[in-house]
Parts: sequence; structure tokens; C-alpha cells
Amino acid sequence: MGFGEEDPAASRSNMLLGVKLGILSEVMLFGALFAAYFVIRSESGGWPPEGHERPELLLPGLNTLLLVSSSVTMQWAVRAIGRGEVATMRRALRVTLLLGSIFILVQGYEFATNGFGLDAGVFGSTFYTLTGFHGAHVLAGLGFIAIVATRARHGLISAEHHTAVEAASYYWHFVDVVWVILFSTLYVL
Repeated sequence: MGFGEEDPAASRSNMLLGVKLGILSEVMLFGALFAAYFVIRSESGGWPPEGHERPELLLPGLNTLLLVSSSVTMQWAVRAIGRGEVATMRRALRVTLLLGSIFILVQGYEFATNGFGLDAGVFGSTFYTLTGFHGAHVLAGLGFIAIVATRARHGLISAEHHTAVEAASYYWHFVDVVWVILFSTLYVL
């Protein structure tokens, strides 16, 4: 390798390290939001506060199933491209995009019909802050996956060059894990 040439393994390693560090900063953001939620919740007389009902489980339960399934399809894409199966990877990315998009639509419907808003005091504001930030991260993940899918459609992803697929999967799995924690915290506890 001559002067100024990049080492492909080092480039791959650096990109994945950058994604992991970015995810670590997001872990810190969500950690702070969860900490604030639990402090507020512990200081209240009861949760949800009197006059408010806990959100129904049906729609967020469906959303949990959608995101967990989308993690499976995202991993399917990673494994497929690792074996050189570009068409299978593209199909798996499309299914992941579909499941993530349905998640966003279901969440929007839930927000419109759950019977409380930001005006529901600390209960509504913590609920919408946590779920809203997560929804924004799902949208960012969908954008990331759509870019990867577009690159794949143009022949820019192969078994030898698929770091972007792996990077998108790291982010998508992070978003899914955060949702499982959110679901458990906001809807079940």
C-alpha cells in the first residue's frame, strides 16, 4: 500500500467505531431521559397521577412485535450480504423499512387517540418526550436503512463492501432495544 492509500480494513473498523460511539452518545441521552422519568415518577404520589389512566397495551404491544421483527429482518440482511446474497439482502432491507414505517404509523395513531396530550402535566410531558425522542430515532434509522437500500440498488454494496449494512444494523438494533425498555417502563411498570 502506497502513500495516501487507505487500508480497507482500517476504514471499515473506523466507520463501525464511529457508529458505536454515536450510539454510545444516544445511550447517554436516553439514560438521562429515563433517569429524569424515574425521579419524577418516584416523587409523584402515584403513577399515573390521579385523573390519568395508563395507556392501553394493544397498540404499543403491536409496535413491540413490529420492532422486534424488524430487528430479525435487519439481521437477515446482514447475514445475507455476508454470504454475497445481494437480492436477499435488498428484500430483507425492504421488509425492515416496511415494519419500521408501520411502527411510526401505529405510534402516530396511538398519539392521536390515547386520550391525553402534553397538557396532561408531568405524565403527558414525560410520556411524549420519551416516545417522541424514540420515534425521531426510528425515523433516523429508517432514513439510514433507506440510504443503504438505495446504495444496494445501485450496486454499491457487495459481500466485500457491506460496512454500511452492518452500521445500519447496529443503529437499528439500538433503536429496538430502547423501545423494549420504553415499552416495559411506560406501559408495563
